[in-house]
Amino acid sequence: MSSNVELVRAIFEHWERGDWFAVTWADPELEFVIADGPAPASFVGVDAMVGAWRDFLATWSDYATAADEYRELDDGRVFVVLRPSGRGKASGVDLSAGRVKGANVFDFRDGLVTRLAIYFDHRDALGELGLES
Repeated sequence: MSSNVELVRAIFEHWERGDWFAVTWADPELEFVIADGPAPASFVGVDAMVGAWRDFLATWSDYATAADEYRELDDGRVFVVLRPSGRGKASGVDLSAGRVKGANVFDFRDGLVTRLAIYFDHRDALGELGLES
C-alpha cells in the first residue's frame, strides 16, 4: 500500500470518529472543491476548507461517513468511495438508508494533500476521472 493511501486511510479513521478538523495532512494552500450537489464551490486554504465544512456540517444531524473503497490512481491521486449518513436539518433527507454513495479525490504533493474534491454522487467522480465503477 502506498504512503498516499495510508494517509487517506488515517484521515478517514479520524472522520469516521467524527473528528473532522484534524488537518495536519493538508497543504496550507489546499484547494477544497465541492464538485457536485446543490451548491458546487471551491475554496483555497485550510481555514477556508474548515469554515466551509463547518457550515456544511451545521446543516445535518448526526452526519457521518465511512469509506468503502480506496483506489490509488496512476498519477498518485487517491479515489475513495464512501457512504454518508445523517439527516438534513431543514430538508429531512435521510442519508442513512445506504443508497447514496459519495466520493473523495485526494491530490498529493510532497506528502501533503494539495486538493480535495468531494462528490455527493460517486458516479460524477467516476465520470470526471474516466473510471469505471
